Amino acid sequence: MSRIDEVLAEARASYPRVSPAETARLLTEGALVVDIRPRHNRAADGEIPGSVPVERIVLEWRLDPHGDHRLDGVTEDTVVIVLCNEGYASSLAARDLRALGLPRATDLTGGFRAWREAGLPVREGPTPAIT
Repeated sequence: MSRIDEVLAEARASYPRVSPAETARLLTEGALVVDIRPRHNRAADGEIPGSVPVERIVLEWRLDPHGDHRLDGVTEDTVVIVLCNEGYASSLAARDLRALGLPRATDLTGGFRAWREAGLPVREGPTPAIT
């Protein structure tokens, strides 16, 4: 097993992940779904309706619940669901957000591909990302 596989396994063991169906339910309940996929993926494949694209390079600054540059409304109580293409980078991002003080941060198991394969709605992209 490579070191990144170990790091990924440790990250995923530290919090509960959510399925596409659970993500859809949580989105209707006000969860913040954050899409960290690159623009070209969002343009080619579309986006989850209601999701917010955030460039990975600024993710922690936009979601730090006590930071000066956070998105409006982000607090320690915010349910944040991070998604990437297949659910790898999002696992590490969710781990990092939990370390920042977002105990309800998680990620979408299987990423956008799992969402699409579940037959859930997709909107045309790309929406301009928050930088």
